Amino acid sequence: MANPMKNARSWRAVQARLLNRVHARLAARSRAATGFVSQPEPRTVGFFARGRQMIAGNLMFAGFLVEAPGVMVWSLQAPDASFEDELHGFAWLDDLAAVGDAKARALAQSWLWGWIERYGNGTGPGWTPELTGRRVIRWIQHAIFLLRGRSPEQSRAYFQALAAQTMFLARRGRTASPGLPRFEAMTGLLYASVALEGMDRHAAPARAALSAECTRQVDAQGGIPTRNPEELLEVLTLLNWAQIALEEAREPIDAAHSQAIARIAPTLRTLRHADGGLARFHGGGRGLDGRLDLALANSGIKKRQADGLAMGFARLSAGRTSVLIDAAPPPSGMASARAHASTLAFELTSGRRPLIVNCGSGHGFGEDWRRAGRATPSHSTLCIEGYSSARLAPAKWIGPARRELLEDIPRNVPVQMAHQADGYQFEGGHDGYVGVQGLTHARSLKLSLDGRGLEGEDYLVALDGPAKKRFDRAMDAVRLAGLPFQLQFHIHPDVVVELDMGGHAVSLAQRSGEIWVFRIDGPVDMTIEPSVYLEKGRLRPRATKQIVLSGRAMEYATRVRWSLAKAQDTSVALRDLVSDEADLTI
Repeated sequence: MANPMKNARSWRAVQARLLNRVHARLAARSRAATGFVSQPEPRTVGFFARGRQMIAGNLMFAGFLVEAPGVMVWSLQAPDASFEDELHGFAWLDDLAAVGDAKARALAQSWLWGWIERYGNGTGPGWTPELTGRRVIRWIQHAIFLLRGRSPEQSRAYFQALAAQTMFLARRGRTASPGLPRFEAMTGLLYASVALEGMDRHAAPARAALSAECTRQVDAQGGIPTRNPEELLEVLTLLNWAQIALEEAREPIDAAHSQAIARIAPTLRTLRHADGGLARFHGGGRGLDGRLDLALANSGIKKRQADGLAMGFARLSAGRTSVLIDAAPPPSGMASARAHASTLAFELTSGRRPLIVNCGSGHGFGEDWRRAGRATPSHSTLCIEGYSSARLAPAKWIGPARRELLEDIPRNVPVQMAHQADGYQFEGGHDGYVGVQGLTHARSLKLSLDGRGLEGEDYLVALDGPAKKRFDRAMDAVRLAGLPFQLQFHIHPDVVVELDMGGHAVSLAQRSGEIWVFRIDGPVDMTIEPSVYLEKGRLRPRATKQIVLSGRAMEYATRVRWSLAKAQDTSVALRDLVSDEADLTI
């Protein structure tokens, strides 16, 4: 029997695509803009290496590499919808502009006017609000780079296409999905309305819509519903660009807009590791090189979030060491479309070098990796019997795509943080396993005052009568053999991992020469097993290692102690001069 809810969602997606198509065709008939109000400037940071790759014909988008030297990119058969989205979003203009020579300009001009010729009449897959907003911003920011040497006819076609996209955003921008897609759409409209002659009538509606989205999406602590740190960075970047555009046009800035920037910036500072990269949680990566520093500088906000949680994450930092912990329930509802079952997972970075990590988002590596990256075993935390602390629901329609939301998530995640005489302590727990196994996972982390040592304790506890009954039933199911659990500590791929002291310790050697030693105390077996590091911009997952502590919960309370400390002969202020070469293709 057909599911009416599923059919309704499917119909809404079809209807949205149809309306986008209709309004794109209508917008293509708009009167052309006559020029820019003032000279636009690029505000994005691209990858020089990626730009050179594109010039050589190596096109890498959404985890796919297509070798197509001398081929018009719009003639290619896209291997995946996300590949197509990245092409039509034109963020790759940042990379070609980073190269900035004659070859880079010629390629950018060829692809842009190729898009106008093929899709400028309102056809093709790129006419969605979020992609159009992203594209309009790049076209305007890189206008000087793009228009140099172009004929008057080509310039008119460029401004005609920009006017059409502006009209499309004015009509369809508010229909973008809440969150980052709508921020992209409305920032694109605002950007175009203050930059293009004849489009100023759209400035006030765009400003109001952007402010309304700030009020809806950015909470009092500067967080967003997805709890994705990298997505929060992209939101701040867009809000900064919109604010700069308004200031240059001498247009007013709504209070909700400026207040959102003031709330987000301290949160992002808290979510930044010692090496300057973001914590990798809930589908987010470390952030493009330079993007975070630039966004924070543009915000003008220099303070960090006050002690406590920032968007549900706890931070311990001392010396050259930072520890970031997922210390809140995962996102729920539509915001969980890319969220992970990572409650109480942590990452540790020492100086310029990540040490303990989560595997990351597999979004760019195919369906299997995407699902695997969201599971609890892909994070540096504890799981019971291979189960995740939150489960993936069957796929459902969200806008034009099918997504898997999280369900049966931890609801009760108590947290306590303290500054003690000998260090900084975090204590937390979650009830993600109570419903089936009756066990609460509690974790205590203590970072020494000099940042050279982290002591950890993980507990599995049946707290009350109903929980003990569930535990007893689970024990009966395994004939009292105990409930198997695993504690995973995923190691960054640049770290050399070796068993030491007859298998009772693990040495972790950084490329800088810094050495950390991992030790255990408890009824568990310690092994080193294969793992992966899912990193945006690479063709395939990077092989790495993980430390796995395996044991069985036999009673109502089980405790495992472990420690991670710098070796005594590691310098207090080691100079890290080893350079990392950017390799985007492996």
